[in-house]
Amino acid sequence: MANTVTMPQLGETVTEGTILSWIKQPGDSVAEDELLVEISTDKVDTEMPSPFAGVLQEILVPEGATVPVGTPLAVIADAAEAAPEAAAGSTVPPQVAAVATTAPAPDAPSPTVTAAVAQTAPPVPPAVASPAATPSESPAATTEAPRRGSLSPVVRKLASEHGVDLTTLVGTGDGGRITRKDIEAAIAAGPTPPPLTAAPVTTPPATAPAPVTAEPAPVADAIRTGPGDEVVDLDRLRTRIAGHMIDAKRTAAHVWTSVEVDYEAVERVRKEHREAFMTAEGFSLTYLPFIAKATMDALAAYPVVNSSFFLEEGKQVFHKAVNLGIAVDLNQGGLVVVTARDADSLTLKGLARAIRAMALKARDGKLTPDDIAASSFTITNPGPFGSYMSAPIINLPNVAILSTDTVTKRPSVVTLPDGSDTIAIRHIGYLGLTWDHRAFDGSTAVLFLDRIKENLENRDWEQELA
Repeated sequence: MANTVTMPQLGETVTEGTILSWIKQPGDSVAEDELLVEISTDKVDTEMPSPFAGVLQEILVPEGATVPVGTPLAVIADAAEAAPEAAAGSTVPPQVAAVATTAPAPDAPSPTVTAAVAQTAPPVPPAVASPAATPSESPAATTEAPRRGSLSPVVRKLASEHGVDLTTLVGTGDGGRITRKDIEAAIAAGPTPPPLTAAPVTTPPATAPAPVTAEPAPVADAIRTGPGDEVVDLDRLRTRIAGHMIDAKRTAAHVWTSVEVDYEAVERVRKEHREAFMTAEGFSLTYLPFIAKATMDALAAYPVVNSSFFLEEGKQVFHKAVNLGIAVDLNQGGLVVVTARDADSLTLKGLARAIRAMALKARDGKLTPDDIAASSFTITNPGPFGSYMSAPIINLPNVAILSTDTVTKRPSVVTLPDGSDTIAIRHIGYLGLTWDHRAFDGSTAVLFLDRIKENLENRDWEQELA
């Protein structure tokens, strides 16, 4: 019995996925829940375990292809069914055989192509053999060429770092797959001279000479480098971040507003409970949970800030619960927004635990698509890095994002109970709100920030931690 593996629903908002790499290859044995394929969505990359046990019989979607949820990806046959095929001498995976019957092999051009080259190009000396391939390996090249794309991420990275041309290698792995040992052997052998290939001789078309005063038009996206510069490929996370940021700036009407906050009341409670909290929870009590808790009250008072805006559809969604997005820095390797669901129902300690747990999950690379989906309001926290004021980009379809900047001790004017003023050293910081002017106006933005400020400065935080 054969079972079909389909593209899974990797998150409630995910509708399609891209095949990054097949961990298993046709002919490989697969256990149930053993890793089968690596899939990328617009949210996160994830490794998918096999839902069936057996032998991978056929790969239906190649690496690099993007398909909708529910699309058949591969066929896994029972081991008993796969055995007769092996006994009959079937060594070529089905998808490789299909390629061989529908297209000429790279090393065997069709007679029509051969004749055309013979008429248009002079005789070409035999191609120089690659040091990485021996004469005994070359006959298998026509069947192994399609397998060159079946590479593990480790093999791809190693080849890229050392400039190894994968098209010059013949793999020694199952079915001709290029393995790490093949890459290491090619690195040890040194650079491979490019093979000589036939190229038709063409005469460039005659063009009129350009005027003496004419200058070539500049290319806006041309890559310019100088001595010692290094050019690297963008990774998938950075590419996704770039695309999302451009879309957000192009879509939302960004406006920024800020307020100054006296954190002295929060600091006193943090100092008093610091050791007990560390002992009980295993991590430090920072300003962020206090700010998050103060924000929950402000979102309840100004629900438009906890909404999503859809101009083309003519709709605005007011969310019943607060799914709090927290921007997490991945050790300068990128930024991801994780979601603490139903954050408005959590206590101060509960918020601290939820934020901590999601941040650790992000940095350990264990996020699922649902962990970074469906946020209704976002907080970004550049303060620990020493920021003074920040104006972040809105995390669409949210209509606002709050920035928490560094809290420092500064002299400040304080009004005493008798109404007189004095100068005191206080813990002062700034909160910045980037908001979408399409969704609400400046008065709402300022009132919302003032509500957070009021909560932070005057709330009974001792009771919150009791």
